[in-house]
Amino acid sequence: MRYNYIAIEGNIGAGKTCLSTMISEQYNGKLILEQFEDNSFLPKFYKEPEKYAFPLEMSFLAERYQQLKDQLTKQDLFKTFTISDYLFNKSLIFSRNNLQPDEYALFARMFNIINEFLPKPELLVYLYLDVANLQRNIRNRGRSYEQEIQDSYLENIQNGYLDHIKKLSGQRVLIIDTNNIDFVNTPADYEAILDLVNQDYTPGIHRFAL
Repeated sequence: MRYNYIAIEGNIGAGKTCLSTMISEQYNGKLILEQFEDNSFLPKFYKEPEKYAFPLEMSFLAERYQQLKDQLTKQDLFKTFTISDYLFNKSLIFSRNNLQPDEYALFARMFNIINEFLPKPELLVYLYLDVANLQRNIRNRGRSYEQEIQDSYLENIQNGYLDHIKKLSGQRVLIIDTNNIDFVNTPADYEAILDLVNQDYTPGIHRFAL
């Protein structure tokens, strides 16, 4: 791969874990997967979001920081690059949507303090899917606590990602519209994504529809 550290991002159900895993296996990459299923606050949050939003976001912040700090500082001589299925900044995106203004202000202060200590990916890939296709993927993977996610919530998260991406400075960002492809089951679609990921980009936002 052209880049030493790639982060794959996207909304809930966009396929970021699948794509990260596929690329890491094909190119012998070190794979970092977010351990969100171990978070005991997540099912509680979907049932009572106002009550559990702050402990959920704080726990995710701590878990993501610790995982990335541990994994990105350890060299693996048998792996050629690193790929993760999330960007640390997603903590800021989700918390802005889920927290009250005073809670978010405190959360953002904590985020900004620790964010300075983490390496930034050389390429950020954002998989764009519309809400209908996100809901289809959510239904198909069958996680019980996700089945009541509302379209409005997904729309807010999507807008939060896109707004945040616009504000990134000096970073290579690749936005791929995947609404009309199936990279998991169609090799040609997967190869088309690989071709985009492995190009030499200048800092800035680069958009493609497949």
